[in-house]
Amino acid sequence: MLLTIDIGNTSIKLGVFEDNALLEEFRLASDKELSQDEYEVLLRTLFKSYKISGCILGSVVEELNEKITRAVRNVFNTEPLVLNSDTETGLKIKLKNPKEAGADRIANACAAYVNYSKPCIVIDFGTAISFDIVNSGGEFIGGVIAPGLKLQMNALNKFTSKLPKIDVAISPSAIGDNTTDAILSGVIRGTACMIDGLVKQCEKELGEKAIIVATGGYSGLISNYLEKPFDFINPTLTLEGLRILYNLNTVIAKC
Repeated sequence: MLLTIDIGNTSIKLGVFEDNALLEEFRLASDKELSQDEYEVLLRTLFKSYKISGCILGSVVEELNEKITRAVRNVFNTEPLVLNSDTETGLKIKLKNPKEAGADRIANACAAYVNYSKPCIVIDFGTAISFDIVNSGGEFIGGVIAPGLKLQMNALNKFTSKLPKIDVAISPSAIGDNTTDAILSGVIRGTACMIDGLVKQCEKELGEKAIIVATGGYSGLISNYLEKPFDFINPTLTLEGLRILYNLNTVIAKC
């Protein structure tokens, strides 16, 4: 069985695959204070029912890479494939500096390349909101990065003297008649307007309509406020991309 690990700024998402089927998914906090030993305990506890024979790790948190890599080695007796810009992806990364591409964005682009028609725009709702764009020629050409919903909420609270810290929730109306609803309108509906506008601009630059795929925890919430609905919502897209990349690199290694 294959273990896929997506280390993000807020959470670590882990998935167990048997062949192409995702059997189970887990989520941990991206806690830089935990020791390697503590991560080993977590891995042993979560995956005691599975026989893990391979692992791929994609991370945007450098401080956790070595801890979790070593923990995987010790717990499963396997060397994880660590995804970076030098990993074989099966598609062309056409960024000016490919090393700038985060592992999650590479995984999203690969999953989009394999699973959906092109051109395709993947919108990932994480700590940041990222657009990953694969053109009609199957090239990962770049995208967009904007602050995520929680980041916007926290910034309003931190950098103003009177605005409260609130949780992400449904925005009942565009015109808020109280501070909470006004913030929700600005953040939730404002993000939806940003997405509608940026999709139009990206499609204009592409010269054609694109398939829009959303992933991440808040994709379902934001979809309620869009002018153009997402074509697909795939919560496990990044983990699927990691699986695809592991299988590709395993085949290459055997050749």
